[in-house]
Amino acid sequence: MSVALKRSRLFEQVAEILEQRIRDRLMPAGAELPSERQLMKEFGVGRTAVREALFHLQRMGLVELRTGARARVAIPSAEAVMTSLAGSARYVLSDADGMRHFQEARVLFETGLVRDAARHATAADIARLGDALTANREAIGDLRRFEETDVGFHYAIAATPNNPIYAVLHTALIEWLVDQRRVTLSYPGQNRVAYDAHAAIFEAIAARDPDQADARMRSHLAQVSDLYWKVRGAPQ
Repeated sequence: MSVALKRSRLFEQVAEILEQRIRDRLMPAGAELPSERQLMKEFGVGRTAVREALFHLQRMGLVELRTGARARVAIPSAEAVMTSLAGSARYVLSDADGMRHFQEARVLFETGLVRDAARHATAADIARLGDALTANREAIGDLRRFEETDVGFHYAIAATPNNPIYAVLHTALIEWLVDQRRVTLSYPGQNRVAYDAHAAIFEAIAARDPDQADARMRSHLAQVSDLYWKVRGAPQ
């Protein structure tokens, strides 16, 4: 039985039908898709349309393509979703307004995380945050290590709710804002300023004070953003 398609943008229609089958679990994760020849026959299209549809599904993170083998349904992950957005994110970040929008999004995201951590962090979570803070303090003066431990401290907060989506969102934001981190942490004295802000945030979380944790994270991120635009010579 063949599927009747409109003649415009055939690959998008093929991709849409295959995507629906994947979402409906008619083709479960790990399953092989029909061969290109079978898909050409089913949809009544040429090889180019089939291949473009498969590449489209690959970019969406729904299909894995390997040379010499049939396409397989990918195991969906939050990492794949963020990876598929990376190109668009970098384009937005190439513009000053886009950078500011990402900075604002980070404030909303990270203040929400610290409020949650102050309310729900376990003793083990607090200990893990304390270890991350100690590593950050010990790295002061070593730019590469300080960058790593700066990211590690913020990641420890993002990991506290034990929700993989938060952790992946945090990792994506950190990657997309890498220019901001490198510019600001290279500024004289900023290692100590950043560490002191982290220590204040940790104290508020450990004290179970979500309002204080929110205020301190907001102040920390505002200082970082203001410094970035100062160094870049752009109006704040």
